[in-house]
Order: sequence, then structure tokens, then C-alpha cells
Amino acid sequence: MTEKEFPGWKKILPWVALGVILLGVLAAVLVLLAGRFPFPKNAAAATESTVTETTLPPPPANIFDPEDFDYGEDGYLTCLTGPCERGIDVSSYQGQVDWQAVKDAGFTFVIIRVAGRGYGSAGSLYDDVLARQNYDGAKAVGMKVGAYFFSQAISPAEAVEEAEYLLEKTDDWELDLPLVYDWEYISETARTANVHPRTLTDCTLAFCRRIQEGGREAMVYFNTDQSMDKFYIEEVTDYPFWLAMYSDWMTYPYKIHMWQYTNAGQVPGIEGNVDINLAFSYEAD
Repeated sequence: MTEKEFPGWKKILPWVALGVILLGVLAAVLVLLAGRFPFPKNAAAATESTVTETTLPPPPANIFDPEDFDYGEDGYLTCLTGPCERGIDVSSYQGQVDWQAVKDAGFTFVIIRVAGRGYGSAGSLYDDVLARQNYDGAKAVGMKVGAYFFSQAISPAEAVEEAEYLLEKTDDWELDLPLVYDWEYISETARTANVHPRTLTDCTLAFCRRIQEGGREAMVYFNTDQSMDKFYIEEVTDYPFWLAMYSDWMTYPYKIHMWQYTNAGQVPGIEGNVDINLAFSYEAD
């Protein structure tokens, strides 16, 4: 096009150039934003992992404050404002236990690992080789006994399998305390690394319901992170809670029945570290 054909072209040329520059700047900004806030590859992928959280009310509030606990003259944490019992939980890692020495040190109960599931891809079930020996020893000195299964279930069907296995292994045990579902996160390479909160909640419910169908009481074990972020705790309030919080202070918001306050306890009759727990009694229970 010549100036004769369009005599005003020289006057609009700067505005055209400015428009091109602005479009370039806008394109650069969009590229930066896309890198910082990437869009999903497709709408279906964005919704596949989205699960509506439960609308149930939260569990009952914890009645204890941090100052309700202190160490006694024997060096163990105790509750100052209400009745509690001191106990331990053990597995084959503790080796041979002198149960009379444990009881003489003021421990009244024990939760014994009976079996577990491997956290490798196979997820095979295994027995704790000292479970029966620990049961016999604790009962012989008059301690209260419960048992737990170390779970790595990734489906409710596997959780039911674990519950049935635990029921079978403790069929002739005279238990004073519940059978416990102990599902734990191990690492990013474990078979359970990417279990969704919905799945874990369903596994927990499946295990506990099967335990109750078998005529035993069920209990749920978890740490603070797991209870807040890894499953829907509002859905499992039919079962007592066993909290792992390694602290001298009770800061957990919800009602619990047992508190594992250290995994590095020193107890007469046991070589090395052992978990120490406080169990609480509630009139309403």
C-alpha cells in the first residue's frame, strides 16, 4: 500500500507498533502464570482425586490441658487431674521381657503386636515371633493385655483380611483391652505411600467392624498428622482412640482413651527403648 492510496498510514504506524509490544508483554505474563499455576491436563484429571470431605461433627473435645500432666517421683509421666494407668506396647523388637520387673515398676497393662503386613509391594502378612510369649508372660504376672495388628492395607478387603487374621491369632487369648488397628505411613516408597484419606478411612472402618463382628472390642491408633490429614476422623468416633504424640504436653484437640507419649521409654525388665502409654477412664464409657 502506498502513501497515495492511504495517506494517513505514517500517523498510525507508532500505535500499531505499541499494540504489538503490549501483546508481547501480555503473552509473556501468561506464560509465567502458567508455570506458577499450571492448569490440569484435562477436566477429568482435575476431579478424579477430589473427594468430598465428611460433613459429620468433629469428635468430642479433649478434656485435658497441658498442665494436667507432670512427671512423678518415679520418672514417668502421669495425669494430675484424673485416674489413669501406665502401660507399654511391645513387639519382637523388645526381645525377652522380664514381666515381673515391668509390673513391679508400676505398669499395669500391655498392648502386644501379634502380626502385621509388610510395606513392600507384595504386602505379605507375617507373625510377631514373640507375641505368644509376651502374652503368656504378661498374663502370668496379672497385667492387662490388648493386642494390635501393624497394617499396611491399601483396600478395605485387605483390612478385613488383617482383622480376621488378628482374630484368629488371638482366639484363645483372654483379653482385657481392645484389638487395635495400627495403620502407619512408612515412606514414599512403601505400598501405602499414596493411599487416599477416603481409602484409609474405609480400611479403618472395615477392620474395626470386622473385629466387633468377631466379638472383640476395636480401637484405632494414629498420630496427630494422620488424624488431621490422612483420614476422616469424624467417621470413626464409634471406636476409642489411641494417640501417638511424643511430648510432655497434651495438646491434642479430641478425646482419647490412650496416649503413647514416648517411643524412647526406659522400663525395668526391658533392654532398650519401649513405648510408654497412659490409659484414661471416663465415667460415660
